Amino acid sequence: MPVSFLPLLLAIVVGGGLAVVIIGISHVIGPSKKDNIKFIPYECGHDPLGYARGKINIKFFVIAIIFIIFDIDGLSIVPWALIVRELGWFGIIEIGIFVLFMVFALVYAIRKGAFKWE
Repeated sequence: MPVSFLPLLLAIVVGGGLAVVIIGISHVIGPSKKDNIKFIPYECGHDPLGYARGKINIKFFVIAIIFIIFDIDGLSIVPWALIVRELGWFGIIEIGIFVLFMVFALVYAIRKGAFKWE
């Protein structure tokens, strides 16, 4: 193993060891009261009562998809920002067009009512 990987190996061992120690301390010090309430399913602040095949508001999924799209687009701007000087004007125009498309997509989603909660 090359010596250059030694700091990485050390960081992994120290991080893993710290995680094990913290979890161990929380099990020793923390409360361990077993209760049936702790074991019921719980999601989004609602108790799971009623029909399991009920209607789900599609707005939750639309917001999640829009968030993922813009999150990935935001992450794609970071590598561009690192090499913007090498790209010159071509890179600036290219990212300008990219951002313009994202603005159009955001305006389209707003006009279609994707962010309105009824």
